[in-house]
Amino acid sequence: MDYLLEDIFRRADTWRGMGQSHTAFLSANALSANNETHSLQGVETGFATLDAQLYNRGWPLGGSIEVISEQCGLDAMGIFMPIMKKLSGQGRWQVFIDPPYTPYAPLLAGEGVDLQEIMLVHPRDREELLWSTEQALRSTTCGVVFAWLGATDYRYAELRKIQLAAASHGSLAVLFRSTEVLSQASPASLRIQLEGYRQLKIIKQRGGCQSSTIPLPFDDSLHLNSPVWSLPDQPPPHRSRPELRPSA
Repeated sequence: MDYLLEDIFRRADTWRGMGQSHTAFLSANALSANNETHSLQGVETGFATLDAQLYNRGWPLGGSIEVISEQCGLDAMGIFMPIMKKLSGQGRWQVFIDPPYTPYAPLLAGEGVDLQEIMLVHPRDREELLWSTEQALRSTTCGVVFAWLGATDYRYAELRKIQLAAASHGSLAVLFRSTEVLSQASPASLRIQLEGYRQLKIIKQRGGCQSSTIPLPFDDSLHLNSPVWSLPDQPPPHRSRPELRPSA
């Protein structure tokens, strides 16, 4: 499926980390992923209190993770900073598909995330968003895929295709969705809901149980008060797709 992902690389509105060559990442020889990470069913989240509640003792590999929040993931990226740092430097893309704003490059670089491994993908419509997410997960060149699905109503079968794509190579798949879809059925391996500042709960997990509210530690590792996003002066209208560019 890598040849399909190449179509995304060639798009003029897809930004790849400076200095990267797409041909290098379409070669099997370019893979430098941590074999141990792929041999495990889960990878540590970076938060012991959360790992203790997860069936896999970490984020599940080989299945999708749905993160449900009022801000469709804008308030959740800090939770994934530890795993982004862990995956950085492996020579695989960390893909942002249809993010509402531009990730704040100075913060990511300051945390040790290699900006040359960050890819921003800008789907033109709903169908292309689903296609891009599925192809990125089926590619062996992507270590983690973050996709912003928002409040759009997706069919169970469409979400199931993403779930199966994540299972094909054991990639980490994170889907950000609105609280408006909370009552809808989902094939995701794990569904978590952000309930407030540094608080979340598990509402579904494969092989495990729901949880009560899990407080995350009050330290600097979440960066919820830090500029994870480069925000424009005015927020874009609902479901608009502003042009995303690498931050200076």
